[in-house]
Amino acid sequence: MDFVTAADGVRLAYDDQGQGVPLLCLPGLTRNMDDFEPVLEHYATRARVIRMDFRGRGASDHTDYATYSPPHEAQDVVALLDHLGIEKACILGTSRGGLVALMLAVMARDRLSGVIFNDIGPDIMGEGLSVIMDYIGKPPAFSSLAEAAAAMPTVYDGIFRNVPATTWEAFVRRIWREDGGALHLRYDPKLRDAVAPAFAPDFVAPDLWPLFDALNGLPLGLIRGAQSNILSAETAAEMRRRRPDMAFVELGDRGHVPFLDEPGSRAVIDSVVEQAE
Repeated sequence: MDFVTAADGVRLAYDDQGQGVPLLCLPGLTRNMDDFEPVLEHYATRARVIRMDFRGRGASDHTDYATYSPPHEAQDVVALLDHLGIEKACILGTSRGGLVALMLAVMARDRLSGVIFNDIGPDIMGEGLSVIMDYIGKPPAFSSLAEAAAAMPTVYDGIFRNVPATTWEAFVRRIWREDGGALHLRYDPKLRDAVAPAFAPDFVAPDLWPLFDALNGLPLGLIRGAQSNILSAETAAEMRRRRPDMAFVELGDRGHVPFLDEPGSRAVIDSVVEQAE
């Protein structure tokens, strides 16, 4: 793991391994670079897999929560690319990471060689946002990683199916830290304050479709969990209507978000990385 310093002095953690097309992995809202361990394991021999922790997450610095926003995070991505001397990168964006990719479509499109969206699009389902507010910033409900892993099949019953126990064990290790007989968040709890305004009665969600359209001409991929409560089937269909050339898979035994070790996920990633070469 290494660090780069953002324009405002915040230290951002990243990992850079492999050779080939730069594949920059951007995690979800409360997640971190460890989510992309399956991507690193599978692609490091054919791509330069770069994983980063957004500010306030993982090993990156906690800072003013007002900067925990896609525009700031997009600026941090450009700072990392500049630091590494990378002219263009293919973005693999999980959830929030995909929204940051949309920001980059208008802020720094010339730095993109392709974009893969993992269960995210220009419209976000209110159902999923409500679920996020139910847990974000709150202490974990489990006392150990072992207890959490054992509970996951019940917690995600009907949403995720055919998930090996080892995958659940890796999942909980990536999102929580066990210390002193308790689990701890791996992100700044003030992230809750950063997203709370989106739930105000007078909040009007921005129209992100022009940002998606700004990706015209770039190789695109879309991975959707069939039980997703963030990316609706209707939004995925509209994305495909606007970009019929976009690689796409819908995973019947996954919700929000797929683990990216699924054969269908890898097929989509393969397609975009090959075009970005």
